[in-house]
Order: sequence, then structure tokens, then C-alpha cells
Amino acid sequence: MTETPAASLARPLIAGVVTALVGFTSTFAVVLTGLRAVGATPEQAASGLLAITLVVGVGCVLLAGRYRIPITVAWSTPGVALLAATGAVDGGWPAVVGGFLVSAVLILCTALFPPLGALIARIPPSIAQAMLAGVLLPLCVAPFVGVVEDPWGVAPVLIVWLVASRLLPRWAVPLAFVAAIAVVAVELSRTGAQMDAAALVPRLEFTVPTLTVGSVIGIALPLFIVTMASQNVPGVAVMRSLGFTIPWRPAMLVTGLGTAAAAGFGGHAMNLGAISAAIAAGPDSHPDPKRRWVAGVSAGGTYLVLGALSAAFAAIVLLAPAGVIPAVAGVALFGAFGSAVQQAIDDPGERVPAVVTFLVAASGIAVLGVSAAFWALVAGLLVRTVLHVGRARR
Repeated sequence: MTETPAASLARPLIAGVVTALVGFTSTFAVVLTGLRAVGATPEQAASGLLAITLVVGVGCVLLAGRYRIPITVAWSTPGVALLAATGAVDGGWPAVVGGFLVSAVLILCTALFPPLGALIARIPPSIAQAMLAGVLLPLCVAPFVGVVEDPWGVAPVLIVWLVASRLLPRWAVPLAFVAAIAVVAVELSRTGAQMDAAALVPRLEFTVPTLTVGSVIGIALPLFIVTMASQNVPGVAVMRSLGFTIPWRPAMLVTGLGTAAAAGFGGHAMNLGAISAAIAAGPDSHPDPKRRWVAGVSAGGTYLVLGALSAAFAAIVLLAPAGVIPAVAGVALFGAFGSAVQQAIDDPGERVPAVVTFLVAASGIAVLGVSAAFWALVAGLLVRTVLHVGRARR
């Protein structure tokens, strides 16, 4: 039976909507958690979520529409998890915003100066993934800490996530968030508290950026590295496996400029989609690869709509009992944590440097105002150099 033109168009449109819904609802809580951890007020964190959602939507529409490829961009989930583990830096929130801006400049430099991208590619994947795993560890244990401290609030989230992981894996985290909303509703009815209507109106709040040593070395560099190594490079690989070639320089220009535009309003970083790319660019989107680009445009439009609703999502997070939203953020990162651990220790020859990197990142130490993520890279590369020096000659 021949598919009608309307049905042929509907499939990639729906795939794009699903891509954006899954991407947003799965990790927006991680974004708010990370921004609050580095010093953002609730209003500044909500502004950051709105800004990064809007630039992601525009980026999807521009790249997919221009190149007729189902390119999707997303915010850097590993990057915002890094922020959650970093905590406050010298100079406060303005310095963090300055770090976001420096990271944007570095992303742009990978488009304008290819050797910089090649330099990042030379960082051993085991080291980069071990750093990411160490950063994610505290967030991933939060659901289990929360279920002990507040079983009535956190247990429903974990139960829904587990059942959905078995029956509807793609929607497991969004459904866990729905369970969190139910917990919030019960809490509001029990306490009689009310949601402030003014908090539901999305607002952008500009912060004048400043630069400190801690923000450049502790925020900008690790954010840039983890975004490139854990998002952009896998995003290119996923698209290649589906038969599409990413236009690297335009993609880095769009994501770099988008990051720069969002930085002043609290947006941390945008990058090529990896997991979301498989939804929009896969065969379920449309049997004909030449028609799947519509899914990228549809995802972008959906992100713009979600941006208008982002303030409501942020308000729900503020009303949730302690432990509920960290539980949602934790289960959202289980997959990323498992993948990072696997890649970090997959090569026996790289295992010891990876373990050192992981442990330093997980320790949360800060030296000279610089976060553990940077020192984890330094320690891992140092151990790797010492263990491997002269090995090639022998």
C-alpha cells in the first residue's frame, strides 16, 4: 500500500517532536541542578534553561533546514553534570557565565582552527570518559540517598522509572518526571502551598560575565573538553552510522555562536545531538533517508515551544520535596554513567590512568580554586605518561 504524502510527512514530524520531548524532559532537571550548584539563583537558573532551550531549537532548524540532513543539536548534559560536581567558583555566578563564554569561544575555534579539534581528539577516550564518570558519580548515587531520607517522595519516582525501563525504555525518564509531578501535587495539597503565577512566565535574565582563573580553568576548559569528547564526537559517529555526514565547520559555528548567545543569560553549552540524533535520523523517522531532515526541523520547533514552558518546569522543581528532583536527575544519567565507565576501563592498558582520573574527579577536590575535573585530567594524563613512556621503543 502506497503511503500518502500527508502520512509521509507526519512520520518525520512526529519523530522530531518525540526527539525534543525526550531530550528536554529527560535532562532539564540536570540543567537546573547544575546551574544552581555553581551559584545561580532560581531565577538565573530558569533563565539559563530558557536560553539554552531556545538556541537549541534555533540550531536544529538552521542546520537541518539548510543542509537537508536530520541534524539535531542539544544542550551538553555531561557539561551541566560537570557543573553540578564543580560547585561555586571564585567570582561567583558572573565568573561562571564568563566561563560559559570562554567555552563558546573554544568551540568556535574548533571550526576556525582545525588543529584545535585535532588536539582535543588526541586526549585518550579512556581519560575523557573516566573524568565524565567521576563527575557523574555523585549525581547517580543521589536517588539512593534520597530514597533513604525521603522514601515516600523518592520511591514513586524510582518505581515508575524501573517499570517504564522494562516496558517503555525511551520514555522511562520522562515518566519518572511525571511521577515527580504527582509527588509535588500531593505535597501541595497536603501543605496548602500555591504556585506563584508570576513564576510561570519565562524570563531571560542577563548577567555581565567576568573572568577568573577558577572559571577559565575549572569551568571553561573542562566544559569544552567534556562537550567535545562526550557529545560532538559521538554525535558525528552516530550520524555516520546512519548514513549521514555532518558538515563539521558549520555545525561548530552554529553550536559555538549559540553557546555564546545563551551564555550571558545563563545557558551553559550546546552541541551536536548523540542519543537524540538516533531518534530523528533513524529509519523509524522515515524509510527514505532523504526525507528525515524534516525531523530535525520539527525537533527545533518543538524545543522553541518547550522554551515557552520552561519557567513552569523550573517552578515545579522549586516546589518539589528535597530529594525528588535529584532522583530524577540521577536516573537520567544512569545510561551516560554506565557508558562512560565501560569506555574508561575497556582497554586494560589504559585502566590504571582511567581509574586515577575517575577517583580524582569523584573526590570533588578543589585546588587553587580550580575544580576536580581539571585536576582529574591532569592526574590521569600524568599517570598515563609515566606508565607509557618508553613503551613504544621497547
